[in-house]
Amino acid sequence: MAEFGLLLLLAVVGPVLLAEGLLARYELLIYAAGWRAPTTALPDGMPYARGAQADRPPDAYLVYLDGIGKRRFRDTRDGGRLVQAILETAPELRVLGQVLPYSPLADPLADRRVWAWLRRRIGLVLFLHNVMQIFIAADRRYRPHYNRAVGAQIAAHLRLGGYQPDSGVPVVLLSYSGGAQLATGAVEGLWAELRCPLQLISIGGFHNGANDVTHARRLDVITSSEDWIERLGSRIFPPRWPLLRASAWNRAVRAGQITVHRLDPATHVGPRSYISPEARMPDGRTYLDRTAETVIALIREQRPVRRRLP
Repeated sequence: MAEFGLLLLLAVVGPVLLAEGLLARYELLIYAAGWRAPTTALPDGMPYARGAQADRPPDAYLVYLDGIGKRRFRDTRDGGRLVQAILETAPELRVLGQVLPYSPLADPLADRRVWAWLRRRIGLVLFLHNVMQIFIAADRRYRPHYNRAVGAQIAAHLRLGGYQPDSGVPVVLLSYSGGAQLATGAVEGLWAELRCPLQLISIGGFHNGANDVTHARRLDVITSSEDWIERLGSRIFPPRWPLLRASAWNRAVRAGQITVHRLDPATHVGPRSYISPEARMPDGRTYLDRTAETVIALIREQRPVRRRLP
């Protein structure tokens, strides 16, 4: 009976995964061929950035790259809570949360008719779509195109949110889960387009470690001993293995760019996740409060004396 159930599951999920893999490549190839340009238009009334006003330089621009639940310009429920907590605690930051890292064309998944239909009937398919996008972005054959697409999307939204290239104002890429794959991939493109000081902060980051982060001042890794998904990424992707010393990840480790911060006993998802508003620390703070405070402290540590970049 168990074998029959497993075969039935494979019969259902297998074709879906195959279709998802083909669709993920299709969207990227449309972008790479130049047949469609990524959209930069946002829904009516939605600002390109929140927080500090654009009429004076903020201490930093923070771009939040959500996890695989991201399927529209607005953040997921949990991601929205984290962004809001940061906005309330750090008014000196200008925050962008609308970037769609799982779409090279910046096309909201929830707005596509077929996906809206599937969402009402098979919601899991939407998550599988974004999971497949992560693996496409990690594939060495497609990674350069995907990195360029996400980097260009972030740069465009930063400009529309008030960022001035060569201003010396730092840009922080804050990513959750699979968003780390796209954040590390965007580094080269952002540096080339904006010449901005870059800081990366990943929360439970799931990524392959193959992207060059040389132009990032540092990468702060927020993790937990209870986060098995973050650990899975470090085990299944060879560039994360210590033996491959020439990989981009290991070069960054040796250069001292990477600092690990443990927020035990948080989990990747669920009622004890990093951004849970219910789970509490012994001092009464929620896990959400602790994570938001950690992120803000890491950004404020890097607050520079403003100067114009050469």
